[in-house]
Amino acid sequence: MKLSEFKYPVPKSAVAKFPADPRESSRLLVLDKETGEMVDKEFKNILDFMEKGDVIVVNDTRVFPARMFGKKEKTNAKIEVMLLRELKAQERIWDVLVEPARKVRIGNKIYFDNNRFYCEIIDNTTSRGRTVRFSYDGDLHEVIERIGQMPLPEYIKREPNEHDKETYQCVFANPAKVGSIAPPTAGLHFSEKLLKQAEKKGIRVVPITLNIGQGIFELIEVEDLTKHRMYSEYFEITKDSAEVINKALKARKNVYAVGCSVVRALESSVLTSGIVKPNKGWTDKYIHPPYEFKIATRFITNFHQPGSPALLVAAAFAGNKETVFKAYKRALKSEYRFFAYGDAMLIK
Repeated sequence: MKLSEFKYPVPKSAVAKFPADPRESSRLLVLDKETGEMVDKEFKNILDFMEKGDVIVVNDTRVFPARMFGKKEKTNAKIEVMLLRELKAQERIWDVLVEPARKVRIGNKIYFDNNRFYCEIIDNTTSRGRTVRFSYDGDLHEVIERIGQMPLPEYIKREPNEHDKETYQCVFANPAKVGSIAPPTAGLHFSEKLLKQAEKKGIRVVPITLNIGQGIFELIEVEDLTKHRMYSEYFEITKDSAEVINKALKARKNVYAVGCSVVRALESSVLTSGIVKPNKGWTDKYIHPPYEFKIATRFITNFHQPGSPALLVAAAFAGNKETVFKAYKRALKSEYRFFAYGDAMLIK
């Protein structure tokens, strides 16, 4: 299986720059993976495909405004610092990405917020990766929320705005679960109204957590897809959530996984009996065709970038790349909106 087989042309006009408003007004392409039949709907119609007893599994991680801009000491060169994850809270040590990386070396200091505090580079990790220590004495997370920008993907050709702090965040994001640099984008289509309608219909909405990291911005670079390696991401599946999911599976109800992060967490926590176990830790689960899914029976996802790990998950769930590419071809022809702020697909 080759990377070149998962490339396709995407016109600039197909890339969504802004989200649908209201959220559930985004379009929904429903794909029957057994028959290949496709129908066009709006996302607000997704409950029509669900029954009482079904379960919707969502990722309740919360995105923080991880992109900050500072000035390098002495030269005042503008440096972008993308916060990835906190390594040692007490010492204020973080993994970050910097741009332009060639200007940032060990020992350099980058000043923020009108020189009120800085970070010092203490290690190089990758070509763009650095380990930094912040000088801030107060609550660093508060100042990040104040001065940081939402880390929109580069293909969204505009500057982030304050509105993105609300729209680039799922309505079910848990304030206690801050830790992602991107939302589970399939979850952006759900509104509070739609979630209440689901509960009223007897459909359980079950949270798990997976903190989405830098891998969300990385495309596969190796032609042999089996040689790609995923970044590790922290996840948690509680006992309560596992019990609700397993009850649905035993009753032969459908488990709807909302996004690739949910699928990866669930598939990282499967017992030999075919049920999900309560679990927490780090996963580098890499899913590509062919793959037999153990937990999710239905998959809600967006339209993904060519050559991305997320596209491979969709192809694996659809059964093969031909089926998912037929859906993508139809979506492009029908002017669906693609990528993070774009429309949705239900594979059933």
